[in-house]
Amino acid sequence: MISSDVIRGYVDVLVLDSVLDGPSYGYAISKRIEQMAGGQYVIKETTLYSAMRRLEESGALESFAGEQTQGRPRTYYRITPAGIDLYKSKCTEWHTTIEVVGRFVRKEI
Repeated sequence: MISSDVIRGYVDVLVLDSVLDGPSYGYAISKRIEQMAGGQYVIKETTLYSAMRRLEESGALESFAGEQTQGRPRTYYRITPAGIDLYKSKCTEWHTTIEVVGRFVRKEI
């Protein structure tokens, strides 16, 4: 398992990537993240919903009511143009981070 400390600064990337191909709702986003991580990272519900709220407040995501299931409509999230820009920026930052930290990580000690 990957420590949540390692992922912390990139949770937004995981969430934004999960809605790049179309709108989705919280549970499906969490399952996609777990599946894409090959089971090596499971996002906590509080972490996921905090990230989605923060991204929505910043204008990177927008929410809307979807189909009604068991009493109330599901809340879906879709990426906005600002969210795509943020995603691209965070991806560039990630590649730079890998490059820099990689200089300090030895394959053999």
